[in-house]
Amino acid sequence: MKHNMGSTDRIIRLLVVLVIGILYFMGMLSGTVAIIALVIAAIFTLTSVISFCPLYGIFGIKTTKKD
Repeated sequence: MKHNMGSTDRIIRLLVVLVIGILYFMGMLSGTVAIIALVIAAIFTLTSVISFCPLYGIFGIKTTKKD
């Protein structure tokens, strides 16, 4: 599995995760919206840690720097 996510992409995803976490713990997200947001946050966290996004692979997108 080759990396297909660049540093900027990973940082943006982690910032989104941070915002979702803050909104959830402040009680601004609840119910079904909270569940969906937390699932998205978990997916963003996992893809950021491993630097690989399966959807990028399917569509042939790479945000890594050119070699």
